[in-house]
Amino acid sequence: MTDLTALTIAEARDQLKSKAFSARELTDAYLTAIDAANPAFNAYIAVTHDKARAMATASDEKLARGEGGALEGIPLGVKDLFATEGVHTQACSHILDGFKPRYESTVTANLWADGAVMLGKLNMDEFAMGSSNETSYYGPVINPWRAKGSNADLVPGGSSGGSAAAVSAWLCAGATATDTGGSIRQPAAFTGTVGIKPTYGRVSRWGTVAFASSLDQAGPIARDVRDAAIMLKSMASVDAKDTTSVDMAVPDYEAAIGRSVKGMRIGIPKEYRVEGMPEEIEALWQKGIAWLKDAGAEIVDISLPHTKYALPAYYIVAPAEASSNLARYDGVRYGLRVQGKDIAEMYENTRAAGFGREVKRRIMIGTYVLSAGYYDAYYLQAQKVRTLIKRDFEEAFANGIDVILTPATPSAAFGVADKEMAADPVKMYLNDIFTVTVNMAGLPGIAVPAGLDARGLPLGLQLIGRPFDEETLFQTAAVIEQAAGRFKPEKWW
Repeated sequence: MTDLTALTIAEARDQLKSKAFSARELTDAYLTAIDAANPAFNAYIAVTHDKARAMATASDEKLARGEGGALEGIPLGVKDLFATEGVHTQACSHILDGFKPRYESTVTANLWADGAVMLGKLNMDEFAMGSSNETSYYGPVINPWRAKGSNADLVPGGSSGGSAAAVSAWLCAGATATDTGGSIRQPAAFTGTVGIKPTYGRVSRWGTVAFASSLDQAGPIARDVRDAAIMLKSMASVDAKDTTSVDMAVPDYEAAIGRSVKGMRIGIPKEYRVEGMPEEIEALWQKGIAWLKDAGAEIVDISLPHTKYALPAYYIVAPAEASSNLARYDGVRYGLRVQGKDIAEMYENTRAAGFGREVKRRIMIGTYVLSAGYYDAYYLQAQKVRTLIKRDFEEAFANGIDVILTPATPSAAFGVADKEMAADPVKMYLNDIFTVTVNMAGLPGIAVPAGLDARGLPLGLQLIGRPFDEETLFQTAAVIEQAAGRFKPEKWW
């Protein structure tokens, strides 16, 4: 029998149906792999051995009766941002110490209803604030990829670094993730995996710990485009508990894979050629353009003039919403409590001990831009810029553009505890330069592996689509995947 953890979701699904192996065997293979390799990666912060085996046994019973759901018996990892009933849910923050919710997030409930098996909770940047998975209370996640001839540890990207690393190292068949400014697409690009941020409102946010409510959106990280399509079909739904979720039928995304892109118009925005962009990224972009052209698509140069304002506007809007959302963590009802002489001191002591540096930094920025005298100058201006960014995309799509092609990240993965990044937070924020516009406009975006850099590290391309047109993204991404081939790290662990 082949290594069961090497199978994609689609392959495992078909073989489970044909009884080539049982869900219990598949789950045990993943649990064995996690127990052996997780110390090297720190991708999982909680492994639910007993729950996984019980869910797999239930799946086997359903499969035996011919009643299996779309993901019956498929073992998945869950980012620590999703509430999982009775299981560690702390957004990788000390302030939520010991918190185990009595409810299930809509996304995970949808996956379990379709038969998926939970392997455990995955590491992430604290409260999803970070681009390298180094702000987690549980320590950094290590990327399964290494540069040629080097033993240096690299970051997997963030905030969904645990999800991306676990998928890349075959420690789960797929993983849930979230994206507020690039937290699905950037780690996917850094680890040679596929990650899609759906349109805002496509997936319910209920039961997902909030960072910035008008930007947060859940999506999958998977090994290939087909697996991402299978997972998103199960994750997406309308939800009465989330008034921002949209009541639209969820298409069969998998059916879009293999469709021709002949006659499709692909937009290439000139504003994404940023100053100091490495030649490798430009070369990769050109390669992507050539692949789509060869497949019969028409390449059109477009302009998204307000792109240059996206990053500064994002780093006003997101911290502002975070400062409001994180005010609920006060040591009173759940999580960490550090006593003080009165309630005010208890609040201060709890927050001082419970929040990490990056989270404190963003809460302070957010509180500042919302304060009297600065609200109009910063927050209101940023919201106006957001409207202009959205309008840029609307004009491009109104002019017949079907999909926009850009790089996913300005570089390949960088080193853990990189001195330059540590010394200058803005350098870290620049990792999101190609991804934040998509969140600001509420659009869907997918990152797909497209090549390796000179050091043998994966690089990704990003496709941006019309609102609720994830189908076209899967269709186009599959063409790039077909041309580029698939990538996996050389095993060192």
